[in-house]
Amino acid sequence: MAAREEETRKKEETEIASSDSEDDEHDSKERVLQRYFLQEWKLVKSLLDDIVSNGRVSDPSSVHKIRSIMDKYQEQGQLLEPYLESMVSPLMFIIRSKTIELGVDFDEILQIIKPISIIVYSLVTVSGYKAVIKFFPHQVSDLELAVSLLEKCHNTSSVTSLRQESTGEMEAKCVMLLWLSILVLVPFDISSVDTSIAGSSGSVGEDELAPLVLRILGFSKDYLSNAGPMRTMAGLVLSKLLTRPDMPKAFTSFIEWTHEVLSSTMDDVVSHFRLIGAVEALAAIFKAGSRKVLLDVVHTVWNDDSVLIKSGTAARSPLLRKYLVKLTQRIGLTCLPYRSPSWRYVGRTSSLGENISLNASNKNDQLNHGVVLPNSESEENSNCPEDEDMDVPEIIEEIIEVLLSGLRDTDTVVRWSAAKGIGRVTSRLMSVLSEEVLSSVLDLFSPGEGDGSWHGGCLALAELARRGLLLPTSLPKVVPVVVKALHYDVRRGPHSIGSHVRDAAAYVCWAFGRAYYHTDMRNVLEQLAPHLLTVACYDREVNCRRAAAAAFQENVGRQGNYPHGIDIVNTADYFSLSSRVNSYIHVAVRIAQYEGYLHPFVDELLHNKICHWDKGLRELASEALSALVGYDAVYFANFVLEKLIPFTLSSDLCTRHGATLAAGELVLALHQCGYDLPIDKQKQVSGVVPAIEKARLYRGKGGEIMRAAVSRFIECISFSRLSLTEKIKRSLLDTLNENLRHPNSQIQNTAVKALKHFVQAFLVAMDSKGSISVTSKYLQLVGDSNVAVRRGSAMALGVLPYELLANQWRDVLLKLCRSCAIEDNREDRDAEARVNAVKGLISVCETLAQARENSDIHSGEEGMSLFLLIKNEVMVCLFKALDDYSVDNRGDVGSWVREAAMEGLERCTYILCQRCSMSSTRESDVLGSVSKLPNSDFAEENQMCSFFDVNLATNLVGGIAKQAVEKMDKLREVAAKVLQRILYHKEIFIPFIPYREKIEEIVPNKTDLKWGVPTFSYPRFVQLLQFSCYSRPVLSGLVISIGGLQDSLRKASLSAFLEYLQVDEDINNESKVCKLSNDILWILQEYKRCDRVIVPTLKTIEILFSKKIFLDMEAQTSIFCAGVLDSLVVEMRGSKDFSKLYAGIAILGYISSLSDPINSRAFSHLLTFLSHRYPKIRKASAEQVYLVLLQNGSLVSEEKTEKALEIISETCWDGDMETAKLMKLELYAIAGLDVGPIKTTEKVPNKDVKKSAAPDENESYSSLVESTGF
Repeated sequence: MAAREEETRKKEETEIASSDSEDDEHDSKERVLQRYFLQEWKLVKSLLDDIVSNGRVSDPSSVHKIRSIMDKYQEQGQLLEPYLESMVSPLMFIIRSKTIELGVDFDEILQIIKPISIIVYSLVTVSGYKAVIKFFPHQVSDLELAVSLLEKCHNTSSVTSLRQESTGEMEAKCVMLLWLSILVLVPFDISSVDTSIAGSSGSVGEDELAPLVLRILGFSKDYLSNAGPMRTMAGLVLSKLLTRPDMPKAFTSFIEWTHEVLSSTMDDVVSHFRLIGAVEALAAIFKAGSRKVLLDVVHTVWNDDSVLIKSGTAARSPLLRKYLVKLTQRIGLTCLPYRSPSWRYVGRTSSLGENISLNASNKNDQLNHGVVLPNSESEENSNCPEDEDMDVPEIIEEIIEVLLSGLRDTDTVVRWSAAKGIGRVTSRLMSVLSEEVLSSVLDLFSPGEGDGSWHGGCLALAELARRGLLLPTSLPKVVPVVVKALHYDVRRGPHSIGSHVRDAAAYVCWAFGRAYYHTDMRNVLEQLAPHLLTVACYDREVNCRRAAAAAFQENVGRQGNYPHGIDIVNTADYFSLSSRVNSYIHVAVRIAQYEGYLHPFVDELLHNKICHWDKGLRELASEALSALVGYDAVYFANFVLEKLIPFTLSSDLCTRHGATLAAGELVLALHQCGYDLPIDKQKQVSGVVPAIEKARLYRGKGGEIMRAAVSRFIECISFSRLSLTEKIKRSLLDTLNENLRHPNSQIQNTAVKALKHFVQAFLVAMDSKGSISVTSKYLQLVGDSNVAVRRGSAMALGVLPYELLANQWRDVLLKLCRSCAIEDNREDRDAEARVNAVKGLISVCETLAQARENSDIHSGEEGMSLFLLIKNEVMVCLFKALDDYSVDNRGDVGSWVREAAMEGLERCTYILCQRCSMSSTRESDVLGSVSKLPNSDFAEENQMCSFFDVNLATNLVGGIAKQAVEKMDKLREVAAKVLQRILYHKEIFIPFIPYREKIEEIVPNKTDLKWGVPTFSYPRFVQLLQFSCYSRPVLSGLVISIGGLQDSLRKASLSAFLEYLQVDEDINNESKVCKLSNDILWILQEYKRCDRVIVPTLKTIEILFSKKIFLDMEAQTSIFCAGVLDSLVVEMRGSKDFSKLYAGIAILGYISSLSDPINSRAFSHLLTFLSHRYPKIRKASAEQVYLVLLQNGSLVSEEKTEKALEIISETCWDGDMETAKLMKLELYAIAGLDVGPIKTTEKVPNKDVKKSAAPDENESYSSLVESTGF
């Protein structure tokens, strides 16, 4: 309702505004642009109003707010133009009024001007100075005011440019210079407004300059040496001042000064910027000055210019060369009188009335030659000399030569300026001379020229076309050159150059579309269109693709009814061409359906892209070529394939790699189109790989990418089921086997993909003996000492079809199961081999299970034994793989195995449960009852399914949940998603999961859950600790995170854990803590001497002790502390791990502080560390002993406590070892403890803790040292 009222109100306002005759133009513009600028304008206007009302910037932050808003409009400055007057005028009024009010000599005047200048200058940078200075005040009296202000800014310059930018001094200078550029145009003699003259003698001699002019010239020359924007603006001021009719003396003096600067041989930084400033100022003067005045100094300036442009100084400075070229072209324009040549091609009539007045016959005649209006022609004939009567100065030839040289420059800015100069100068020449200029420009496209010449030539052609100086009669010479430029790509080492040339060539085509009528462009567009669309679809660079598409769109829009033009423009738009893959595979295929584009596209791919230096582009080009096969299969089979096969043996690596890929993709595409290759063609294709091997093209540089390409080629011909001889089959199989042994994983992966289809296509039909030999070979290589061979063989076994596995499936499964385990020999360990073994094992299981389900033998003994083997061997193997925490120099490489194992467990679970559902006739009853059972008691009641039981389900969920609470974000996310799929599989129900309903609350069936975010996942999964069947695996993973090194992860996991313990504190907290203590003792025993788990577990215990958890469990506290002490005795003896020692000492301190008999044993153990070999450990122990004595008065009698504290505080424990030992013995005596070895209790009074015989201490420690590499 409110929205409707708002809409009605807006309509009423619009009607009132339209009927209001007093609405000014600014208001109407503001309404049009309000959707772009309204929100910011409200803020900007409020800030400006505040500045205007105060007469100054009271809050410096408002300046930065306005500047940040203006910066957003950097690319769309025209949106600000309706608001410039309302922003600039009040700000400049403040500058003017405050200066008049306070005076220039007032010290604080600059502090008022600078912030305002920052705002004005930000508008200049966005909208341009020409749009802004229109709103500057320009009273005659302001001239001296502005000069005085600028002098004050100039004389108080800062030390560094950074400070100028930060305080507004640079902006103030720029704004004052812009203000002066308007004020020096006052229509009076400047000496008449100079108050210093009126105050002294009242007159100035003819040869003297007014003091005001001298002041302006003085600081303007200084600013010409500046490296900032003041240099350009000083040149603007000089160009307006010195070209005044009353300034001939000043003009002559400045030309003499520039002659000295340009002739100077000084080579310091200031001189270099002064040189640039002088040339820039001269260029501005030659742009603004009258031809009559400038002709007198042309020879002087040109001599300096021509010498300087050939000097080494110019060669080192692109900016200097740019201004020299700009000055050169303006000297040329000065030497040539302005004329609108009669031979110029006029692309559009100037008014609608003249268009209507032209009769049809006359119009058609003019369209063929360009429209030249009768009145303009007569005016040209009367005002301009005829071509043959025109006298061209000799200097013009030199100027054109300099401009042509500028087109070859190494920098784009110089070439662009030279191209504009060529266009401007040519527009004042005779037609004969213009043809010579065009001929010289076309010479830039010779093969010997570099990419700079081609780029400059394209820019020059575009300028000539835009100005009507490139006649339609010259297009037959120009178009072939433009076509070559569209495809310009020159290889330079590992890359190529030419994207800027192709971009400029597209700009030329765009200029053609805007300059010529459709009758003149019809034949040209037919030539250019296929090449433009080729670049638009297949160029490597996105800017070139978009530029070519824009050029084609411009031509279609302006040249009339081009066949399929609108459809193609809609297909190849700006956004669809942003993706290279989309351009190659989709856009090009849709365009190729139109007549005239298929063959150009194929030629481009065949000759330029298949052999491209970029490997990714070659692969994409081969796919793009195959995507076009459907339009003309015969052409591709007879012509394209015939061309590609010889290229597979090319000496150039890029060519043979691309040709091999493309040939394979073509054969596959032809097969998919239903086209059968002739026998002779099949023989040619089948001989490609043997020929490559015979030529030994796998060796040397590029051998790896050729192996990958050959594997893809074999995969394609396997899909196509070509007829191969037995010899060829064996050769191809050997090739794949060699690629499987390669250490490069990418080559192995491509070989495995090829092997899968090759075996299915060519080996399944072989005799059983041949298939057995293939399987036996891979089975044998799985245990090879070469890790690359093990990796490849495991993957190969995973892709073999059932026919090759049928006779040896048991051996294959058992062998792969053994390969999943960590190798005994440390040198043979390889994480990638284990990952591949896990993946291969799962693939073999799925292959066998699917074949058994599709056959009629699933109820036989062999079928039963398969699924029992999966349950008893494969699942056990995968559960062991979940405990693979191997680490090498790359980090936790065991995580790759764990990730693969989780996915493998999921897939094997589906296999077993699907088998159960097939063999059970009472599935619905069983599933209905299972989902309601809370615990594992169901195992005793129903054992209908012998392949998947409650123990398996418990271990499955527990093992995955453990990974879901560990420290790696990626693994947590994978584990949660695997568990989610298991719980909510649409086709297969997973039975026997204890507490399924609770788990489904923890892991809901929702997408886009952020399982990798610790603050989201931990609060959910810690709830599994309440279930005894899951608590131990979950806690063993959780302690890794709580006691880990990553701070954010530790905080999130600990917070979730403590929150879990505090929920329902009155009812279940004590039982929770008791269960938790038992589980921690189980972890300490289960992972004895495994620092990966023990260290974070000890840190976790320390943190929990600090939170007063475990310290108030009555009888359970003693049991827990005794168990922890037993573990500490084993773990800390002989340990060199500082983290473990620090955590253990802290735990001993907490236990010693208890009022329980166990404290004396902990305190005795703590005292032993006072003589530890590491000083830091002795010091940490002493600190803990001190705290214990303060907190627990039962350990030492009151009269001895003070002495013990004195010993601890006065002894330097990280000093001399002997002193520490003596002090330790004294403390033992004070505490009444015996100095002796710490013995472990024979049993831990916890029924859940495993009993194990105490191993030999020295043996266990030696093994630990050996395993850690000491």
